[in-house]
Amino acid sequence: MKKIHKLGMTAACTAIAAGALWLCFGEKIKILHTSLKSFKDENLAYTFQHTPEIQPTKKISRGDSPFQFLKEENVFLADGFRFKGRFYPTEGFLENTKTSALLVVKDDVIKYEKYFYGGNPQTLFSSNSMGKSFVSALMGIAVAEGAVESIEDPIGMYVPEFAGTDLESIPIRACLQMASGIDFNEDTDMSRFSMRTLMGTPSMKVIADHGVQEAPYTHRRYQSINTEILGQIIKNATGRSLAEYMEEKLWKRIGAEQDAYWTLSNGTELAMGGLSVSLRDYARFARLYLNGGSFHGEQILTKEWVRDSMDVSAAYSRPGANQDVYNAIGYGYQWWVPEGDRGEFMAIGVYGQWMYADPSRQIIIVKTSADPDFMSQDYELKHVEFFRAIAGGLL
Repeated sequence: MKKIHKLGMTAACTAIAAGALWLCFGEKIKILHTSLKSFKDENLAYTFQHTPEIQPTKKISRGDSPFQFLKEENVFLADGFRFKGRFYPTEGFLENTKTSALLVVKDDVIKYEKYFYGGNPQTLFSSNSMGKSFVSALMGIAVAEGAVESIEDPIGMYVPEFAGTDLESIPIRACLQMASGIDFNEDTDMSRFSMRTLMGTPSMKVIADHGVQEAPYTHRRYQSINTEILGQIIKNATGRSLAEYMEEKLWKRIGAEQDAYWTLSNGTELAMGGLSVSLRDYARFARLYLNGGSFHGEQILTKEWVRDSMDVSAAYSRPGANQDVYNAIGYGYQWWVPEGDRGEFMAIGVYGQWMYADPSRQIIIVKTSADPDFMSQDYELKHVEFFRAIAGGLL
């Protein structure tokens, strides 16, 4: 009887502890469960078109005067492209990379627009890491308006959690260029970072615990926490949330047609990649950079910021830097810059999200996907050649 009583007491204590844990973290555990379910391969297409319904988000309202692209019917894409001696048919490439939508714009005219998996022009597609390029734009605005004095400033000047740590003196520019030197591995450390922040530990405190592995600008290492730092700097410097700042300073000023939404993590915007945006509005954002930061005569981003954002002249920024597979394409201020002389630039998100722009041809291509094979060899370089073939076929 004593043994049974002891087991009963243990079970009761366990139940009480579980209940207390649920009261403290129940909502967070539900969010975690939903997230894990959402990112199963079979659920990706739905997840990336319904994120604001699945995750907590903050709305970014559009302005009153959306910019409208013209549209041309019956335009055909290039039959395919060549990569490393092999020909890839366009239709097969779109199917094999689980494309959910494709938009091609030239000279402000929609040449091609097609949706799969139930999407349409009003659908909001998850940015994943394409959202990093939006954070870069917000940083450019914060610098132009003087909220951030200079990107040469140390991050510890704006983030109190870094005071007295090894991260304190890292320049903002180094975070923009993914060359901060923070001791963080994107492949092995991200899950732990996400779990700790979800359970309530402030993201900057988690990052500060990692320390540094090398001096800034030594190597380019793709680390999403760099963008989280940029987001926190913007919030601290402006006194505004990222969604509020983006709504006022960017979204209502570039002729966005749809409201956008920013996914929240532990109550704050996920700077590293939490936006949900319509396909045409992605194109409107890329158009801002294509036009040197200007929209209808208003200079929203300085020309210098746009120019510097695509500068990959530093050794660590160039395509192929430090022979890292992540660095096959050059990297500016949270924008990817392919090798070549056409001035192309791209935003890239996991599972196959793309914004591509070619200023020399005035072409913008937006491609969203639900591709679990996005880490396959040469995935990014194949897409570059696909986009170039599409752009070249419209001349």
